[in-house]
Amino acid sequence: MGIIGMGRIGNVHYQNLLTFDDVSVKTICDILVDEGWKEKYPAVSTLVKDYHQVLTDPEIDAVLICTPTDLHPQITIDAARAGKDIFCEKPVGFKNEDILEAYRVVNQTGVKFEVGFNRRFDKHFDRIVEYRDENRIGDPQLLKITSRDPEPPSLDYVEHSGGIFMDMTIHDFDMARFITGQEVAEVHVFGDVLIDDRIRKFKDIDTAVISLKFANGMLGVIDNSRKAVYGYDQRIELFGSKGVSRAENVLNSETTFVGKEGASADTPMYFFLQRYKEAYARELRSFFGAVRGEHPVACSFDDGIRAIRLAEAAKRSLLSGQVEKVAEIK
Repeated sequence: MGIIGMGRIGNVHYQNLLTFDDVSVKTICDILVDEGWKEKYPAVSTLVKDYHQVLTDPEIDAVLICTPTDLHPQITIDAARAGKDIFCEKPVGFKNEDILEAYRVVNQTGVKFEVGFNRRFDKHFDRIVEYRDENRIGDPQLLKITSRDPEPPSLDYVEHSGGIFMDMTIHDFDMARFITGQEVAEVHVFGDVLIDDRIRKFKDIDTAVISLKFANGMLGVIDNSRKAVYGYDQRIELFGSKGVSRAENVLNSETTFVGKEGASADTPMYFFLQRYKEAYARELRSFFGAVRGEHPVACSFDDGIRAIRLAEAAKRSLLSGQVEKVAEIK
C-alpha cells in the first residue's frame, strides 16, 4: 500500500502499519521527501514527492490520504480512477462541489472508501453503543459529549483548519450519529473566543456549546474548548428510559490516593495521540478487513458528508444566532 502525506497523522498510521503482518507499505509520498528519509523510513522501498507515482504503481492496492484537507477531494478522485481502495482522513474536503465530485467518482468506480473518524473505534465509546443495542439504556433521550483539547493549535493551523467546527467538532458530530444511531435534524450554537483573542482575525472561535435535536426527538449537547489545562477531556454520556451509560476520561494512571485531606486521581492523557493510540490501529484493521471483503467499511463517504453538513449547520447557527435545520444544508 501507499501513504500520501507524512505529517503527524501519516506517521501515526505508518507506525501502526509496521505492526501488521498482512499489510506492507511500499511507498510513501510527501512534498518534503529528501535523501534523509531513507534512514527515517527504512521499511519503505519507495519515496516520492508526486502522489501520481503512487497511483500508477500496479503493486499498490490501497492508499491512505493524510494530506491537508483541501487536497483530499482531488487525490480521492485520482485514486478512485486508478482503482485504489482509499482510506481518507477527515474531513473529506472543504468545498461542497469538490466533495460531491469525489463522492460521485468513488461510487462510479466502486472502490472501497473509508473516512478516518477514529473515535468510532475507541473501545470505551463502542461499549456505549453495545449497551444501546442491547436495550439496556432503553429509549435514548439525552446525549452529552465533552470534547476539550489541552491547548490551542498554532495560529497557522487555525488559519487553514476550516474553523473549529470543521476541524475539531466534526469528530463530535460523527460521534453524535454513531452513539445514538440517529440523524441530527437541528443545530443551535453559542460560541466565542475565550482563550486566545488572536483567533478572532480568522473569524473563528475557541469555545462552543452546540445543542442538537435529533430526527426522533431526542436531544443532545456538545461542549468544546481549545484549552483544558488538566489534559485531553473526552467524555460521552447517553441517557435513556432505562438507564445511562458513561465513558469517562482515560487517565495517565488508574492509581488514586486517599488521605485525611481528601482524595486525588491522575489527570487525563495529554492529547489524542496518547488517548486514541489503540483506536487508530483498530480503524486501520477495520479498513483492511473491508478491503478484503470481510465486512462493509465502518465509516463511509456518506458518513463523512453528513458530518460536514452538521459542521456547516453549526457555522450558520453561530452567525445567525438561530436554530439551523440540517436538511437545508446541501
